[in-house]
Amino acid sequence: MLKKKLLVAALASAFALPVLAEDAPAAPASPFSTNVSLTNNYLYRGITQSGANPALQGGFDYAGASGIYVGTWGSSISWLGDAGIPRSGLELDTYGGYKGAAGPVSYDVGYLRYNYSGAFAKYVTKADTNEVYGAVTYSILTAKLSYSLGDLFGFVASAGSTYADLTVAYPIGDSGYTLGAHYGKQSVHGTGNDIYTYSDYKASVTKDLGTGYNASLTLSGTDAKDAGYTSLQGIKLGKSAIVVALSRTF
Repeated sequence: MLKKKLLVAALASAFALPVLAEDAPAAPASPFSTNVSLTNNYLYRGITQSGANPALQGGFDYAGASGIYVGTWGSSISWLGDAGIPRSGLELDTYGGYKGAAGPVSYDVGYLRYNYSGAFAKYVTKADTNEVYGAVTYSILTAKLSYSLGDLFGFVASAGSTYADLTVAYPIGDSGYTLGAHYGKQSVHGTGNDIYTYSDYKASVTKDLGTGYNASLTLSGTDAKDAGYTSLQGIKLGKSAIVVALSRTF
């Protein structure tokens, strides 16, 4: 996370000795950060949320020294509009949690709400979703489990659905490059919802470009069934994809 620069004003007595720059204490890091990104295809758990089209994304975060964090993140989307939901072009997520460590293992527990714009008809299950999650990281490996507290992304009677995933992030020395690999399993609970259960996998390379900029290239695929993940326009939402993204944090 890129630390915000702080503007510090100082008054000096006419009789005081000047403070040398190399002796001055570093400005404290700000707990606040902002991020913005542009991607050619917004994939979430391997499923395109933007109809395989570009998306603009961004968010705000607070991460305190105690380990408590809160934030919000948004993205342009099209999957609800493609399904016939009017005025549904925005996903806006809110979340909060706690990060800590126990020896060499770090952990992260929290709550995430996915909020979707749109005029949902009375007979349509809203896509808004509430999840709790827990993750543990050891060295380059992270294991995470997410659990839905209610209906998942508009699937009827799907409370208790889970997403379990493993992620590897391997930094290559001081080159600024990080290699990544990921496998996840989305299980959608509820009668008749088996068709929506699938696995996703991806490989990625990320480059730290400096001054808060990052570029990434990702190869993603799923075994999602076409019968469950094909839009009204005939777009296979879980098909293999190459994703290129540019982001900045400040």
